[in-house]
Amino acid sequence: MSEAKQQNWHLEIDSSRVGWLKFDKAEASANTLSRDVMVELGERLEEVEKEDIKGLIVYSAKKSGFIAGADIKEFTTLNSADEALDLIRNGQKVLERLEGLKCTTVAAIHGFALGGGLELALACDYRVAADDERTQLGLPEVKLGIHPGFGGTVRSIRLVGVFSAMDMMLSGRSLRGKAALKIGLVDRLVPHDSMHDAARQIALTPPGKKKAPFTARLANLPGVRGFMAGQMEKQVAAKAPKQHYPAPYAIIDLWRRHWGNEGQMYQEEAQSIARLMMGETARNLVRVFLLQDKLKGLGNKKDLDLKRVHVVGAGVMGGDIAAWSALSGFEVTLQDQNEEQVQGALDRARKLFEKKLKTEDKVKAAVDRLRMDIAGDGVAQADVVIEAIFENVEAKQSLYNELEPRMRKDAVLATNTSSIRLETLRGTLSDPKRLVGLHFFNPVAKMPLVEVIHTDDTDSEVIRKALAYTRHVNRLPVPCKSAPGFLVNRILMPYMMEAVLAYEDGVPLEAIDKAAKNYGMPMGPVELADTVGLDVGLSVAKILGKEFDMPVPTELEKMVEAKKLGRKTGEGFYKYEDGKAVKDRSKANEIPADLTDRLVLPMINTAVACLREGIVENEEILDGGVIFGTGFAPFRGGPINYARSEGIKEVKSRLEKLQKTYGDRFKPDAGWDQL
Repeated sequence: MSEAKQQNWHLEIDSSRVGWLKFDKAEASANTLSRDVMVELGERLEEVEKEDIKGLIVYSAKKSGFIAGADIKEFTTLNSADEALDLIRNGQKVLERLEGLKCTTVAAIHGFALGGGLELALACDYRVAADDERTQLGLPEVKLGIHPGFGGTVRSIRLVGVFSAMDMMLSGRSLRGKAALKIGLVDRLVPHDSMHDAARQIALTPPGKKKAPFTARLANLPGVRGFMAGQMEKQVAAKAPKQHYPAPYAIIDLWRRHWGNEGQMYQEEAQSIARLMMGETARNLVRVFLLQDKLKGLGNKKDLDLKRVHVVGAGVMGGDIAAWSALSGFEVTLQDQNEEQVQGALDRARKLFEKKLKTEDKVKAAVDRLRMDIAGDGVAQADVVIEAIFENVEAKQSLYNELEPRMRKDAVLATNTSSIRLETLRGTLSDPKRLVGLHFFNPVAKMPLVEVIHTDDTDSEVIRKALAYTRHVNRLPVPCKSAPGFLVNRILMPYMMEAVLAYEDGVPLEAIDKAAKNYGMPMGPVELADTVGLDVGLSVAKILGKEFDMPVPTELEKMVEAKKLGRKTGEGFYKYEDGKAVKDRSKANEIPADLTDRLVLPMINTAVACLREGIVENEEILDGGVIFGTGFAPFRGGPINYARSEGIKEVKSRLEKLQKTYGDRFKPDAGWDQL
């Protein structure tokens, strides 16, 4: 067998007549299943069929993991459902060949086995996994608007039963090793260095095969199946409406209609995923997946040898940035005016560590990395110093005057301001070009985006280091030009303010929030304003209102004067009981015909303005920033992508119609003509 033929898959047979099929995708850091990889796997399996071997072990040569799934970029090259069907059916046939081998087959899994990677492992007779925290197995295709397509909808249900399999497929969640062992997804969980020995032992003396639990097999019976499918659809509908996210319903439908006839179900699985792949939801979710990769690529960890972080300000934002940096493995000192304030942040941090880290020794290590530092002794050693005090120019400048002389020349000085321009803040620094913005979003532990703010003359090395810091703490950076509201708040504020203006016009709060959620937003703008805090909202609205001649709703000013600041005070636009908004559901359907456009189009119009002004470099960064910073309906692919899919002329004309009805705040930006 020539090495030239073995580009990605390498077959060796040992003295015990056990075949070792190593996957090492050429010129890639992770294994993914592209068309050529699957063709070559078919060729290797044809060779295996001709050999007299006792077992075949499939394993990965990559440190990163077993197989990360299908090659997502390949999806973007498909032009028709027939092309998609051809790709899927060929993949199915290769895995049918693997499943049909006469010898015992074992998948030896370390790191990730996701999507098509897990489907390949499911086509083996047995699965051995490394018992460490990097092991994760899952079928996350639903997050891309599709479902498993290489036989996974059949084999997962057959192996672990419909309840566990559906939980994986409908949620897209991955399982750690112990959870995978518990449901029977893997047969053995062994230390990493024993994995190959365990796989070889199983190949030579195969144990009895696991079966799905009896109750799960009972659920497969035709009468029970119909009822259970209906229950599953109800659960899915609470989180993902069918018109926006068809994939989970397609998974349930495949099982309901075709279980019991495997050949038919494989064919229907392929037809179903081919249709979904060409649909708008999947195309946009794949775009979002690739945008996420693009944002990750904007920062390079090598640009900053990060060891120590110093944070000034132990409020919600500062305390949580410090906690997140410590959770990410770095030494962090936290400074504020008194011990009480810092202690509150340390107590919150411990709760975060306990939630995220599974063992007491890891929690203790994280707690030890985060230290109270009232005197600010950590400033001199820090690689990154982050100011996260209240939004007051004089207070921030006074602090910089204290920090700058004590900092190392090569350390990053950053501010977490959400609305003040760097040009205003840096006036008293001896080296103004060293100040950069690192704008995290609340809650820090959940929001993946960080705006990295710079001016035209910010030191380029400082920007690179700031971008690198965001990657060290596993966040998505969006480089933004310093401007009022930067990117996310600038785009979000017109949406939230228009909601309040619609309320002043007599539209019920519940109807406003429902219209936004129907469009696909994760939370309605009224509840969002209450969650952010009406005082915070008013402060940003005043800054942006002054800069861009935007109306500040009088109702918002009245609420803040009355100290009704939203969720944190128990009452804002809504009253809150046990942290939940009390809503009158009967008013939710009183949605005027133009309300959705009234809420959404100001965001789109502002996004176009941000592009024109060069706040971010291009459409992709803008769409990615708005999706990951605001939760903008992911299945729509971002505000600019939405405008393009609706038609530039169409959206512009809808804005002009709103301008005639409600005034010049809807006037289409000059940037529409450049699109």
